[in-house]
Amino acid sequence: METVFTPVQSLGGGALIGLSSVLLMWVFGRIMGATGILVGFFSPSSFSDWHWRATVLAGMITAPLVMLAVTGEFPTVDVPISTPMLLVGGVIVGIGVTYGAGCTSGHGVCGMARLSPRSIVATITFMATTALSVYVVRHVIGA
Repeated sequence: METVFTPVQSLGGGALIGLSSVLLMWVFGRIMGATGILVGFFSPSSFSDWHWRATVLAGMITAPLVMLAVTGEFPTVDVPISTPMLLVGGVIVGIGVTYGAGCTSGHGVCGMARLSPRSIVATITFMATTALSVYVVRHVIGA
Protein backbone atom coordinates (compact mmCIF):
# COMPACT_ATOMS: atom_id res chain seq x y z
CA MET A 1 0.00 0.00 0.00
CA GLU A 2 1.49 3.29 -1.11
CA THR A 3 1.07 6.54 0.79
CA VAL A 4 0.74 9.52 -1.54
CA PHE A 5 2.60 12.68 -0.50
CA THR A 6 0.40 15.73 -1.21
CA PRO A 7 1.95 18.74 0.54
CA VAL A 8 0.07 21.47 -1.33
CA GLN A 9 -3.36 19.89 -0.89
CA SER A 10 -2.59 18.98 2.71
CA LEU A 11 -1.42 22.51 3.53
CA GLY A 12 -4.49 24.00 1.86
CA GLY A 13 -6.85 21.65 3.67
CA GLY A 14 -5.14 22.28 7.00
CA ALA A 15 -5.35 26.04 6.48
CA LEU A 16 -9.07 25.79 5.70
CA ILE A 17 -9.71 23.64 8.79
CA GLY A 18 -7.77 26.13 10.94
CA LEU A 19 -9.64 29.10 9.46
CA SER A 20 -12.98 27.35 9.98
CA SER A 21 -12.09 26.59 13.59
CA VAL A 22 -11.12 30.19 14.29
CA LEU A 23 -14.28 31.54 12.62
CA LEU A 24 -16.54 29.16 14.53
CA MET A 25 -14.91 30.17 17.83
CA TRP A 26 -15.04 33.86 16.94
CA VAL A 27 -18.64 33.94 15.67
CA PHE A 28 -20.32 31.39 17.95
CA GLY A 29 -17.80 30.80 20.72
CA ARG A 30 -17.89 27.08 19.90
CA ILE A 31 -15.14 24.50 19.39
CA MET A 32 -14.86 22.83 15.99
CA GLY A 33 -15.03 19.23 17.16
CA ALA A 34 -16.73 17.21 14.42
CA THR A 35 -18.12 14.57 16.78
CA GLY A 36 -19.47 17.15 19.19
CA ILE A 37 -21.09 19.02 16.32
CA LEU A 38 -22.76 15.82 15.10
CA VAL A 39 -23.96 14.77 18.56
CA GLY A 40 -25.32 18.26 19.24
CA PHE A 41 -27.12 18.24 15.89
CA PHE A 42 -29.27 15.33 17.12
CA SER A 43 -29.80 16.80 20.59
CA PRO A 44 -29.54 20.61 20.29
CA SER A 45 -30.16 22.92 23.20
CA SER A 46 -32.03 25.42 21.00
CA PHE A 47 -32.92 26.13 17.37
CA SER A 48 -29.96 28.47 16.94
CA ASP A 49 -27.69 25.75 18.34
CA TRP A 50 -29.14 23.26 15.84
CA HIS A 51 -28.90 25.77 12.98
CA TRP A 52 -25.15 26.40 13.15
CA ARG A 53 -24.50 22.68 13.58
CA ALA A 54 -26.66 21.88 10.55
CA THR A 55 -24.79 24.51 8.54
CA VAL A 56 -21.38 23.03 9.42
CA LEU A 57 -22.57 19.50 8.60
CA ALA A 58 -24.09 20.70 5.31
CA GLY A 59 -20.73 22.22 4.43
CA MET A 60 -18.99 18.94 5.16
CA ILE A 61 -21.47 17.03 3.02
CA THR A 62 -21.48 19.46 0.09
CA ALA A 63 -17.70 20.04 -0.05
CA PRO A 64 -17.21 17.29 -2.68
CA LEU A 65 -19.76 19.06 -4.90
CA VAL A 66 -17.75 22.28 -4.60
CA MET A 67 -14.62 20.37 -5.62
CA LEU A 68 -16.51 18.95 -8.60
CA ALA A 69 -17.56 22.45 -9.63
CA VAL A 70 -14.03 23.83 -9.28
CA THR A 71 -11.96 20.96 -10.71
CA GLY A 72 -14.43 18.96 -12.76
CA GLU A 73 -13.76 15.84 -10.64
CA PHE A 74 -15.00 14.42 -7.38
CA PRO A 75 -12.30 13.88 -4.77
CA THR A 76 -10.77 10.42 -4.96
CA VAL A 77 -11.12 8.40 -1.79
CA ASP A 78 -9.45 5.01 -1.67
CA VAL A 79 -10.31 2.84 1.29
CA PRO A 80 -7.82 -0.04 1.22
CA ILE A 81 -9.60 -2.17 3.83
CA SER A 82 -12.71 -4.30 3.94
CA THR A 83 -16.10 -3.00 5.05
CA PRO A 84 -16.09 -5.12 8.24
CA MET A 85 -12.69 -3.69 9.21
CA LEU A 86 -14.00 -0.19 8.49
CA LEU A 87 -16.97 -0.83 10.79
CA VAL A 88 -14.73 -2.20 13.56
CA GLY A 89 -12.51 0.87 13.22
CA GLY A 90 -15.56 3.13 13.45
CA VAL A 91 -16.70 1.46 16.66
CA ILE A 92 -13.20 1.76 18.15
CA VAL A 93 -13.06 5.45 17.23
CA GLY A 94 -16.52 5.96 18.75
CA ILE A 95 -15.36 4.39 22.01
CA GLY A 96 -12.23 6.55 21.98
CA VAL A 97 -14.22 9.71 21.37
CA THR A 98 -16.48 8.88 24.29
CA TYR A 99 -13.69 8.11 26.76
CA GLY A 100 -11.43 10.88 25.42
CA ALA A 101 -14.19 13.50 25.71
CA GLY A 102 -13.67 14.61 22.14
CA CYS A 103 -12.31 13.75 18.73
CA THR A 104 -9.16 14.53 16.79
CA SER A 105 -10.57 17.77 15.41
CA GLY A 106 -11.69 19.05 18.80
CA HIS A 107 -8.53 18.08 20.66
CA GLY A 108 -5.98 18.24 17.84
CA VAL A 109 -7.04 21.47 16.20
CA CYS A 110 -8.83 23.50 18.85
CA GLY A 111 -7.51 22.07 22.11
CA MET A 112 -3.88 22.17 21.02
CA ALA A 113 -4.30 25.78 19.87
CA ARG A 114 -5.61 26.66 23.34
CA LEU A 115 -2.67 24.77 24.95
CA SER A 116 -5.10 22.52 26.82
CA PRO A 117 -3.09 19.88 28.71
CA ARG A 118 -5.92 17.35 28.27
CA SER A 119 -5.97 17.95 24.53
CA ILE A 120 -2.18 17.71 24.26
CA VAL A 121 -2.23 14.32 25.99
CA ALA A 122 -5.20 13.18 23.87
CA THR A 123 -3.49 14.24 20.63
CA ILE A 124 -0.24 12.49 21.57
CA THR A 125 -2.31 9.38 22.32
CA PHE A 126 -4.12 9.64 18.95
CA MET A 127 -0.88 10.02 17.04
CA ALA A 128 0.96 7.23 18.87
CA THR A 129 -1.97 4.85 18.43
CA THR A 130 -2.21 5.75 14.74
CA ALA A 131 1.50 5.15 14.17
CA LEU A 132 1.34 1.82 15.99
CA SER A 133 -1.79 0.75 14.08
CA VAL A 134 -0.25 1.59 10.70
CA TYR A 135 2.94 -0.25 11.60
CA VAL A 136 1.05 -3.37 12.72
CA VAL A 137 -1.27 -3.40 9.69
CA ARG A 138 1.46 -2.77 7.14
CA HIS A 139 4.41 -4.65 8.62
CA VAL A 140 3.12 -7.26 11.07
CA ILE A 141 -0.17 -8.37 9.55
CA GLY A 142 0.96 -7.38 6.07
CA ALA A 143 -2.37 -6.10 4.79
